Amino acid sequence: MIKLPSKIKLANLPTKIEHLSRLSKELNRPKIYIKRDDQTGSEVSGNKVRKLEYIVKEALDQHCDYLITCGGIQSNHARATAAIAAKLGIKSYLVLRTSGDEALQGNYLLDQLLGANIKLVSHDDYKKRRMVIMEEIQLELKKQGHKAYIIPEGGSMGIGTFGYYSAMEEITDQEKQLGISFDAIVLPVGSGGTYSGLFLGNKLLKRQTDIYGVNVCDDATYFKNQISRILNDSFQYIDKDIDFTKDEINIIDGYVGEGYAKSRPEELEFIHYLAILEGVILDPVYTGKAMYGLVNELKKGNLKQYKNILFIHTGGIFGVFPKSNLFFKESL
Repeated sequence: MIKLPSKIKLANLPTKIEHLSRLSKELNRPKIYIKRDDQTGSEVSGNKVRKLEYIVKEALDQHCDYLITCGGIQSNHARATAAIAAKLGIKSYLVLRTSGDEALQGNYLLDQLLGANIKLVSHDDYKKRRMVIMEEIQLELKKQGHKAYIIPEGGSMGIGTFGYYSAMEEITDQEKQLGISFDAIVLPVGSGGTYSGLFLGNKLLKRQTDIYGVNVCDDATYFKNQISRILNDSFQYIDKDIDFTKDEINIIDGYVGEGYAKSRPEELEFIHYLAILEGVILDPVYTGKAMYGLVNELKKGNLKQYKNILFIHTGGIFGVFPKSNLFFKESL
């Protein structure tokens, strides 16, 4: 057991684990379980709040009164950051990627209801200059007498890793309560921080679980590098390095589809199918693609060596609403 950095309590934990019995029956083997991290809260729902418990504590310890972060126009992380800032009585500044004429709905609507300052930037500026833009905002706020803390995309940074290290401790306790052992964990990967925390926990808790990330953007090589960087950044907080290689980082590539936050009909059909089958709503950006990928891999005969697979539901329900016009076309 390692001594973790300190955190503030923001999430409703522990989140429950459910057996997807009807899906498991249809697939025959293995048994599929789901960890409901979509139920960590309402305004802060999803996986990001676990990371932010550690990140925001560090910001408060540095006497910051602004949180600056970035993401897509429907970013769950940006919305959770705005909600936490409002709850704590500080301010937030969000740099959001946009294609232009965005409808005021989903997470973008919640950002505004929560009082976030918002700067909309083009896809090109976001890709090439998002850190520069956030640093410019930080400097301008400093001139106004504020101290701002910059949180990278998705809260994927060294200190944030401990959110899902703690989640792995939680899963270990739940296995004992449930009387089962998960030999594989599957999750969506969009910035790498959630995977990094689970990987770190798997190593330091001396577990033998195989962890698979289904990337929803970029490719396997990108995320192997990104996760390695985040892990190395996390070691400074525990004064301990772990031996690992990029080959140990398992990324199931091939389910990005048309691109980040872009939905194919088969992905939306799968979200609709699972909602009817299990009463669980996935989101179109992360969990919908990842669970679709997992089920497709199992149907192809892959991953059949496992008995119990745990899928991490990372949240994102507010992202369903901007896709409402795509869900019920004639093909669905």
